[in-house]
Amino acid sequence: MNGQAPVVTFDFPTWIGLYPEFTAVGSTLGASYFLRASFLCGNEACNPANAVPGMLQSLLYLLTSHIAWLNAPRDANGNPAAIGQPASPIVGRIDQASEGSVSVHADMGDATAGSPSQAWYLTTRYGSEFWYATAGIRTNRYVGPGYCLPGQPGYWPGWARGGFFGGIY
Repeated sequence: MNGQAPVVTFDFPTWIGLYPEFTAVGSTLGASYFLRASFLCGNEACNPANAVPGMLQSLLYLLTSHIAWLNAPRDANGNPAAIGQPASPIVGRIDQASEGSVSVHADMGDATAGSPSQAWYLTTRYGSEFWYATAGIRTNRYVGPGYCLPGQPGYWPGWARGGFFGGIY
């Protein structure tokens, strides 16, 4: 994060208050998912999401939930947990299923539509909401308060290319 202190600090009770389905994941695993979310959405002052109060926290918690849903172990009922069966290796939207001799097909969508990463975000409801909530800052070049230029603290090379997520767009 370019030596800057994070703007949003992960607060497990707040995250669980927003997304109670992750209660059994636990605070340690939740914090790990939050850190991974921060790799994809810069948790720093120069992030254009800071232009709207609370937006960066909301985006990071949505992205944390997306990563948790895709990766958290599952309890006996299939709910995210700290321990249990590994998360499903199937990534994508199940678009075909049959019962005799069991068959499942998952579709990641058109990887050529939108951006190369769009399909990954749209695999969960959390990622979908994140994707659509960030449309305005992903598709425009942000110039305004907090904008960082090369050589300034908080500069993220992806923004120089017009991207928001450090080049992942």
